[in-house]
Amino acid sequence: MEKRVFLIVLDSFGIGAEPDAAAFGDEGTNTLGAIAGHPNFNCPNLKKLGLFNIDGVTAGEKTDAPAGAFARLQEQSMGKDTTIGHWEIAGVVSPNPLPTFPNGFPEELIQEFEAKTGHKVLCNLPYSGTEVLKDYGEEHMRTGALIVYTSADSVFQIAAHESVVPVAELYRYCELARGMLDVGRVIARPFAGTCAADFRRTANRHDYSLKPPKPTMLDAIHASGLDTIGVGKIYDIFDGEGVSEKLKTTGNANGMEVTLELAKRDFSGLAFVNLVDFDMLYGHRNDVDGYAAAATRFDGYLVQLVKLLGPDDLLLITADHGCDPSTPSTDHSREYVPLLAFGSHVREGVNLGTRRSFGCVACTVCDYLGVSARLDGESLLNDILR
Repeated sequence: MEKRVFLIVLDSFGIGAEPDAAAFGDEGTNTLGAIAGHPNFNCPNLKKLGLFNIDGVTAGEKTDAPAGAFARLQEQSMGKDTTIGHWEIAGVVSPNPLPTFPNGFPEELIQEFEAKTGHKVLCNLPYSGTEVLKDYGEEHMRTGALIVYTSADSVFQIAAHESVVPVAELYRYCELARGMLDVGRVIARPFAGTCAADFRRTANRHDYSLKPPKPTMLDAIHASGLDTIGVGKIYDIFDGEGVSEKLKTTGNANGMEVTLELAKRDFSGLAFVNLVDFDMLYGHRNDVDGYAAAATRFDGYLVQLVKLLGPDDLLLITADHGCDPSTPSTDHSREYVPLLAFGSHVREGVNLGTRRSFGCVACTVCDYLGVSARLDGESLLNDILR
């Protein structure tokens, strides 16, 4: 079997505030610290890999004999959002923050969007994705006006009921918005239900991202003739750049089921997996109970995945930012992220310390696969392998 890398991003699984967290309004934040002591949290496999042995991690119980190599990664990009977090994981640091709109989008832009879509706009404010449906969903159903909202991240989100605006039409409106904006992501947020009491977002979300500003590890790996399989929202985050195969998922459980099937399949290259529920369902909703339970469920899948790894497989687990569910904020948080490495050829118990840039993930992946690439970061491969 050819070399395979399984890179799993636990979306928002931060492990403590970075030194500049206060500048982002996130002083003292700690996503892992918020969930590790919860009764729903039981992650013996993450513990075994060395999660609690990582520098600076004070939650949980260290193990005397970690089965993997481990590091703490410090983001170098100016932001704490999904797009630039993943870009940096893929080897591209973003020195300038993506634009945000704390007071909503400019009126002239909204008017242009209304003219292009033929729909009026409701809301146009930073808003919780669930609360916005409660507050504006019924008016949307009466009038057909589109619900447009943002957050602390660089996003333009459009919510519409699937019976009022067909999903394909909503996607077309997002494409129009994408052409008008330089935000990180335009996001289609279809929903269903009969009234404010039971509105719910459907699985037909679709993200329209900016293209990365320069080639990432995906481009380099794909250009070398190897597979680049995007699981979950990876394809959307990179606007398809460098992704040879897209596998859509409905959430963490489905994402891990897809990953387990990939582990049974012959391919050569990278399976890049995003598990979105940590962020979307629990971090942004300040649901400590749910976040802790989601970590436990992932840990159960992890033991299954490890059993399926071949002798030339490398498993890497990391995150793209934090989203501490215990703080008053529902936004992402500026945090260090973990890096756990495991495989039959990975040295056990290697503490790689604190490394600057998530880009060391990309450099390590390319180095392992024998792919030459000009990326931001350093390879950790020589420190990881036996």
